[in-house]
Amino acid sequence: MRRLYRNLKGIAAGAAMVAFVTTGALQLASAQAAAEKQAAPERKVKDQGEFDIYNQVLKDTDPAKQIQDLDTWTQKYPDSDYKDYPRPYIYMQAYNKAKQPAKVLEVGEQLLSKGLKTLFKSDQEILAVLFMVCVNLQALPAPTPAQFATGQKAAQELQAFIPTFFTAANKPPTASEADWTQARGTMEKVAKDTFMFIATKPGSDAMNKYTTSKDPKDCVTAEAAYRKALEQFADSPAIAYQLGRALRCQQAASPEKVPQAIYEFARAAALDPTLGGTMDAKALQTYLESAYGGVHGSLDGLDQLKQQAKSAPLPPAGFTIETKSALDAKKAAEMEQKYPQFSLWLKIRGALSDTNGDQYFAATLKDSGVPKLKGVVVEGKPACRSKELLVGIPDPEKPAAPVAEITLKLDAALTGKPEPGTEIQWEGVPSAFAKDPFMLTMDTDKAKIEGLKATPCAAPAQKKAGGATKKKQ
Repeated sequence: MRRLYRNLKGIAAGAAMVAFVTTGALQLASAQAAAEKQAAPERKVKDQGEFDIYNQVLKDTDPAKQIQDLDTWTQKYPDSDYKDYPRPYIYMQAYNKAKQPAKVLEVGEQLLSKGLKTLFKSDQEILAVLFMVCVNLQALPAPTPAQFATGQKAAQELQAFIPTFFTAANKPPTASEADWTQARGTMEKVAKDTFMFIATKPGSDAMNKYTTSKDPKDCVTAEAAYRKALEQFADSPAIAYQLGRALRCQQAASPEKVPQAIYEFARAAALDPTLGGTMDAKALQTYLESAYGGVHGSLDGLDQLKQQAKSAPLPPAGFTIETKSALDAKKAAEMEQKYPQFSLWLKIRGALSDTNGDQYFAATLKDSGVPKLKGVVVEGKPACRSKELLVGIPDPEKPAAPVAEITLKLDAALTGKPEPGTEIQWEGVPSAFAKDPFMLTMDTDKAKIEGLKATPCAAPAQKKAGGATKKKQ
């Protein structure tokens, strides 16, 4: 029976290490030695019947069959010497293999409540119990408050236990330093991931609910949950991204939250655009650019926003992003102050180009005096002694060849030929309008045109006798 007990301990410890190895840690060849660090209290089977069941449990390779035999053992021998150890430990391994996370948590809660140091003499087994509770909590689709509490306790104990376990003295001779370091990193990540799972599960549940309900109240719930999670994991790009999603899905009812959402997307992209390896970095950057550009109208200032967001998990009070309409209005105000005549023309042209441009001309513009405008002569009609001037009004900040959009009908013909490219100012009264091609006709007095330059017209040619021509001197 003593040999059976030693075999049981070796098999149980080895099974725990299988789970340990599958997480990418390492296989500890000295599991048996670790289990024997301290002498265990003497345990005995009560009779041959318990011996047979016990032996069968150890032989089982199918987790479903092993659970069935464990149940038989528990029912027939509830007060077995092995009721506290190793039976619950074997149960936990079997439930873990059978992918029954709720059962793993149930057994884990019992073990944690009794104290792992009291039940187990092997640090390796303690590590395995804490590991299995943590990973199985995260496998539950909807953990109960009690299960969350068990997972929280296991993660706390695992986090505290790691420095004690991963020491140079405990490193098996067959394990390399790299493997030992990797194993510790794996366990640290399991503990941290468990804390993060507990912190973010309410938010992810609310967002999942929103995908079906489309109720913005679910987004409000998610926002509150992710803000709370961010207090615990301020440097998490994944939580920043999820908070951004929760904020943005409230944009219909609370448009002021859109800039806050973009801030969180920018922070996630600045910290780690892969979100810990769960997202394509280019996809997040493209999403950020689309969101920012949709509000701002361009990507100007996005790099500065990413740097700002990287320095703090939440935007400062009153944070906003200038919208395209606000920027356009600001630019229009600056243009109006700097180029009042050009701004006036933009307003006139915009109204005429609109769908109701013809009605605007007939009801508002026609036969009404227009304040002084400034433009550039394109050509005269006719070229000499012109009675009409074709004028363009170019953007003063974007020099380009002027396009004729205004016809000035003069009260009298010019005495010479107007010089193309001359900048002029005039006052006039709109009298006609054509939308395609665009042309506004204005009546004006040539005496009121400022800056107009004209050159003498060439003398008309005279015919010589016999058909030849000569110019008039």
